[in-house]
Amino acid sequence: MNPRAATPANPVIPGQAEVQRLLEAAVTEQGYPGVIAEIRNDSRQWFGSAGVADTTTGRPRTPGEQFRVGSITKTFTATLILQLAAEYKLSLDDTVHNWLPGLVQGNGHDGSKITIRQLLNHTSGIFAYTLDEGMLERYWSPKLLEHRFDEPTPEDLVKIAVSHPADFQPGQGWGYSNTNFVLAAMIVEKAAGMSYADAVAYRIARPLNLTGTYAPGNETGFRGPHTSSYSRLMLPDADAPVHDVTELSPSYAFGVGEIISTAADLGTFLAALLSGRLLPPVQQSEMFSMTPVPDGKWLDGYSYGLGISSVTLPCGTTVYGHGGMITGTWSYLYGTRDGKCVVTQNVNGDWGVPPMGLFIDVLDAAFRPGV
Repeated sequence: MNPRAATPANPVIPGQAEVQRLLEAAVTEQGYPGVIAEIRNDSRQWFGSAGVADTTTGRPRTPGEQFRVGSITKTFTATLILQLAAEYKLSLDDTVHNWLPGLVQGNGHDGSKITIRQLLNHTSGIFAYTLDEGMLERYWSPKLLEHRFDEPTPEDLVKIAVSHPADFQPGQGWGYSNTNFVLAAMIVEKAAGMSYADAVAYRIARPLNLTGTYAPGNETGFRGPHTSSYSRLMLPDADAPVHDVTELSPSYAFGVGEIISTAADLGTFLAALLSGRLLPPVQQSEMFSMTPVPDGKWLDGYSYGLGISSVTLPCGTTVYGHGGMITGTWSYLYGTRDGKCVVTQNVNGDWGVPPMGLFIDVLDAAFRPGV
């Protein structure tokens, strides 16, 4: 437990004692190296941890450490698109072909029939490049150790996607596809006239003073104090060897899962987004137009808007945000619709695929009414 946190007998945040117990169980029972949770409830804030940030030194996990946030990046990307829409620099009804002529073409893919909105809500039908057999072998198997410093371009990732048949015609289904957000980030660069990394910095990180948040591009390390990341390289055995994969090129997750941040920064970001500080009302309404995810298509029981999801917890509270995984780490970021209560979680090991029981149990304890 973080020494600055209150004790269970003198809680700062409702549910914190139960959350702390869950964090400790994740380490002792599930074998994760380290796990953190930060809860913001109105003006109160609590940080809890268990395990370590580094298995070699035994260094504990801390509130300000950086980690890779995985697909929480999608919420940043969608926010950028919606900001640009508010400035009339693009329209959600623009087609992919308008911005990226000829890039999405072939095998049933047609960028002239796919809108930006369909990218953000996963109704484009574009095949997910991360499901390509070659990508699975390079990044989701022991061969990762040979390929983690590869630097595929966004165009490379899209070409891999369109080499496969489209999953369905645009607007005729729902399918979670990382390709959608590669394309969305490419459109951000075109419409904003700057790199994706600069757009994240100038439009989100700097206005909110998120000093530990950035899009690293091809950078393989971190720009500040950080947790180490550990992987069993997708081997299912509980005794599979664990590898330190802290350093890697996240270029295979451009606009999809590349962002680095901290628990404090993520809480600030989501609270600002949920409370309407980052988007005007029209775009805010667009983002939070939620549609139930069909069973078996992603996470059962969830709904999805534009780069953001929602789920109703066992306690009855509905929360909004996104989860994320990238090699070596899982993260979860959810809050109440008004942004007054936000919970950030991170585990610095990528097994469990995913540790959903832990994440949901922590959210349920933190958001349980009357606790």
